[in-house]
Amino acid sequence: MPIQSRRRFLTNAAFAGAAGVRTTLALAGAASLVRAAPSLAAEGALETTTVRIVKTPAICLAPQYVSEELLRAEGFTDIRYLDIPDWDEAPGIGRGEVDFSTIEINWLITHLDTGVPLVMLAGVHVGCYELFAQQNIRRVADLKGKRVAAAENPPLFSLIAAHVGLDPAKDIDYVSSTGASVNQVELFAQGKIDAYLAFPPHPQELRARGFRNVLVSTAVDRPWSQYFCCMLFGNRDYVRNHPVATKRAMRAILKAADLCASQPALAARRLVDRGFTPRYDYALQTLNDVPYDRWREYDPEDTIRFYALRLHENGLIKSTPQQIIAENTDWRFFNELRRELKA
Repeated sequence: MPIQSRRRFLTNAAFAGAAGVRTTLALAGAASLVRAAPSLAAEGALETTTVRIVKTPAICLAPQYVSEELLRAEGFTDIRYLDIPDWDEAPGIGRGEVDFSTIEINWLITHLDTGVPLVMLAGVHVGCYELFAQQNIRRVADLKGKRVAAAENPPLFSLIAAHVGLDPAKDIDYVSSTGASVNQVELFAQGKIDAYLAFPPHPQELRARGFRNVLVSTAVDRPWSQYFCCMLFGNRDYVRNHPVATKRAMRAILKAADLCASQPALAARRLVDRGFTPRYDYALQTLNDVPYDRWREYDPEDTIRFYALRLHENGLIKSTPQQIIAENTDWRFFNELRRELKA
């Protein structure tokens, strides 16, 4: 029998078998506590046992959704997943309605540029966005004058277009952002739009329907694949007033990222069982597609510097990268956890 690392053994124990996951949660939490106990004692008592996390339909945010039992192992007893629309996610955390979430870096930077009181804490995973196009379109540059749906991440699409010399404000015929994003999936499937920038579960749905012409995948195509896609962030007051709780919440979510990478079938089943997404097949495909295991390798500050500079150069934000980093980041806990949770 192969020897498992202690971390891998306890992670597996914390999420014992998909078939028995509902009935073994108490044991799972206890197993996680075995490893956590020494460090928890050294860190001191939680300032609060409540943590509120955003719930949205995005499957790529799986680590924060499958982290509940790990959060309990960290001492949280009141764990809430709150529904907030995608467009109000960062402002909602800024208003103190929720404590933590993960969001695509360009969206996050644009909110920080407007003064929303948030703190970036960690990188969680590399790319999850894919730019699908109709079969007759082979390059991003071919989208000049074409109809594009990019409502799920306008800042990222603008940077993708500008990267190949297009003027995203003048060269693209944007489809209206009104209505549910699933309508844009249907418009693309019906050939009524030429390209669609999608994030999970929509890429998985499109592939299941036979669409495979992807112009850009931020998970594999440079320069996007060289930087974090989604970052963990929190309400500024929560982070300032509850440093122990902040670190422990981060540890649970980053352990959950490891779980998504090492046990995607278990994590996908957890997503479905808890009602975060209805389709197990799409969830499993997402967890296999998104590189959750690279969070130790990438530098979140490099990610901010890269994207904030390009957003600034394209007139999408007023702040400089230096201002964004100086005023809205706190890497203390991330650096500690990277050392603590070594592979």
